[in-house]
Amino acid sequence: MTKRVSADSKAAGSKAKRAADKRRPRTKAEQRAESLEQILDAAEYLFSKHGLYGVTLRDVAERVGIHTTLLHYYFKDKNNLFEAVFARRASVTSGRRMRALEEYEAAAGKRPTVEGALHAFLDTDLDLYYEGGELWMNYASFCARVSNTPEGAKLMDEYFDPVVLKLVSILKKALPDYSDEDIFWGYHFVTGALMNTLARTGRIDRLSGGICRSDDFPAVKKRIAKFMAAGFLALKA
Repeated sequence: MTKRVSADSKAAGSKAKRAADKRRPRTKAEQRAESLEQILDAAEYLFSKHGLYGVTLRDVAERVGIHTTLLHYYFKDKNNLFEAVFARRASVTSGRRMRALEEYEAAAGKRPTVEGALHAFLDTDLDLYYEGGELWMNYASFCARVSNTPEGAKLMDEYFDPVVLKLVSILKKALPDYSDEDIFWGYHFVTGALMNTLARTGRIDRLSGGICRSDDFPAVKKRIAKFMAAGFLALKA
């Protein structure tokens, strides 16, 4: 009986604390952080649909429901906002993939495989976007749209080169008789397929009559590493 009373007291205390937290006025720092996230979310969505040059600061402000002047409190200009949108999630995805590749490399020892390396590189990213919900899927589309622009390519180099070169180093171990040229072309084809997937254009939906869906990342994950590994191996034929 005593334990039950104690448990009930703890539950009541926890509930009261949550209620008190809701009543507690937010600090200015909390308000600024919330406003910043709303701005980044809105800009991420708009850039994913229209690219850097198809979006104005006024567009972002209107989507958030604030005055344009408030954006200048956080960002010097649109390019600065664009870079902040890219950087916010880039470190998360690159960090996850780097850890996955390092763990795979350690587990594989002297016998890594192309498919194993590609699973570590691709699956981790596809899981992150799909399981992260709408906001992460917006970021996936954003990266796909801007990857072939000068501004986006520069940021890709800055944030993603280390993890790409880690993948390449493992592929070289898995394919010791292959030329660097073939391995880098192979990576080029892999990243092209990945970006086309992240773009979610809906074209595969229409072509397949709905059998395949461009937002079905689990279906892509099930096939892409195996398919691309076969392509690497075919380069030697």
